[in-house]
Amino acid sequence: MNVALLLLKRLRERRLCEYESLLAYARKSVPGGDVLFLPSLSFLFLMGVVEYHSKTDSFEYVGKHEAV
Repeated sequence: MNVALLLLKRLRERRLCEYESLLAYARKSVPGGDVLFLPSLSFLFLMGVVEYHSKTDSFEYVGKHEAV
């Protein structure tokens, strides 16, 4: 949950982040962040607060109820 919260905070600040940028941020912020990165990102996606854009390989913060 800690890594998910950090990723959410980063996405809320920047609105759009590339996959590699988010991964580097997780690695830098939390020991073992690279291991917890994908489960945390998946959790945020399932909650509907982020969307993935395959053309740019990036995630966008869409906020609560905007992904529907």
